[in-house]
Amino acid sequence: MLVLGVLQSVIGFQREGRVLRENLGFAAERSAATARARMESADVLLQTLAPGAVGFQCAQRLDQVTRRIPGYLNLVRFDRQGRVVCAAGSVPADPQRSARPWFLQLQAGDQLAITRDPGSAYAAEPAVLTAVRAAAPDGRFDGAFVAVIALSSLQPSVTDPSLPRGAEVGLVERTGRYITMTKPSAFPALPQDWRAQVKAQGSLVWYGRDAEGRRRVYSAAPVVGDEVYVVLSANSPGILSWAWLNPLTGILFPLLTFALALAAVSVVTDRVVVRWIAYLQRIAALYARGRLSVRPVQAEQMPPEIRDLAETMEDMADAIVGRDASLRDSLAQKDALMREIHHRVKNNLQVISSLLNMQQRSLSDPAARSAMSDTRQRITALALIYRALYQGPDLKRVDLRPFLEELTAQLVSGDLVHGPAVRTEMAVEPLVIDPDRLAPLALFAVEAITNAQKHAFAARGGVLSVSFSVRGDEAELAISDDGQVSDEALAAAGVGRTLMTAFARQLRGRAELVRNGRGGVTARLVFPTPAADLPHGAASGGPAGNQAAA
Repeated sequence: MLVLGVLQSVIGFQREGRVLRENLGFAAERSAATARARMESADVLLQTLAPGAVGFQCAQRLDQVTRRIPGYLNLVRFDRQGRVVCAAGSVPADPQRSARPWFLQLQAGDQLAITRDPGSAYAAEPAVLTAVRAAAPDGRFDGAFVAVIALSSLQPSVTDPSLPRGAEVGLVERTGRYITMTKPSAFPALPQDWRAQVKAQGSLVWYGRDAEGRRRVYSAAPVVGDEVYVVLSANSPGILSWAWLNPLTGILFPLLTFALALAAVSVVTDRVVVRWIAYLQRIAALYARGRLSVRPVQAEQMPPEIRDLAETMEDMADAIVGRDASLRDSLAQKDALMREIHHRVKNNLQVISSLLNMQQRSLSDPAARSAMSDTRQRITALALIYRALYQGPDLKRVDLRPFLEELTAQLVSGDLVHGPAVRTEMAVEPLVIDPDRLAPLALFAVEAITNAQKHAFAARGGVLSVSFSVRGDEAELAISDDGQVSDEALAAAGVGRTLMTAFARQLRGRAELVRNGRGGVTARLVFPTPAADLPHGAASGGPAGNQAAA
């Protein structure tokens, strides 16, 4: 509707502009015709006065005529030599009057001559000279009877109802110089070829800007032959000002209709749709925060389509509640089942450890008994992992600090009965780790502690230091003793060192045995820091699989 209103306004503006140009052209032609009619009436007047323009009281009678008829500045009777015979007013001296073109034109036989340039100034204001031929009784040329007509009297009146509202009027010479104007600022310079176009078309209409920069439309038409032209100037409104002058039929009605329709649609949309959609959005936001018990209690007041949507959301919330309850039950069952599995695996590993312990007692070979004891300690470490899993709050992660403390305590306390006392020092930073990384880490600790018990604490006991620290992207496990180890024993390669290297590779880290400041050995494992949220099973295999790989 708005676009149609604007198009209608543009079309109306163009039609109005075309009518304005046509009317202004016609007005210029009518004004010129009126001025020419006045000139022709001057011819009739001169023909009437010519017989009595000579004789007694001639000047008095001509003066009375000029006073009674506005626009006539002077009436003059010349003889055949161009001398003044009688005049209503003063006449300038002109020795060459008989040789002037207008005088020669009458002498040659023309009945009427009109000129803007008679050769002398016959009036104090711009004027045109109209002359008729005077003839003797025998028909010979006997001089001329001249009327000096003020150009201002030929200028159309701005109050003429045929002119557009606010029109201005001016007279211009053939050279383009304005003779008189009702408002000087309303007339610009004429186009270069204006006279040729007027001569070809009878009148000329063009657009231009006045001295104040406003756009106007102009029209020109000839008044006195090719000597004097009338020029009309009228306002040329733009589309906006024209629409302002014609608001009801232009843009105001379409805009008002559009605004009313938009307001009606907005009110109805807000009351019928937007308000209820916002209400359902708040309900959906509560559902997103887990408050599925909330129900759209105002659904009965909604339109049918939105009520169906509210009922669908309510059914969806009920379905989510039911599904969540089922998932929680399934998750609880899975959790209980996993804990039971870990518990059974731990029990089975303890059974295996007990069987190995019984087998160890029946052996007499010290090397075999030592190998059996090492195997039993590794199995004990794995059993401890499964116990930490089913006893902990999370089946996927284990807190490393209590685990290392318990593992170290079990390994050290197992040899207290058969050997000297060993004191432990623990410095373990907290870290939550998944079982896939915990298994090689625990087995590495078992090998390091077992080696310290065999080589450093077998004769005199000592101090066992276990430290774990996290340094940015790397974590380090260091197990140190204060025993006396020879360089040959430190450089020797055995099963324990091979296993420690394998466990380090499994963690994508590195392992090393170095002599520490107390004369003993430090077994160090450096590996990438495991992420706290590492998903279960991200690494290859479980604890049992890691042991098999080792």
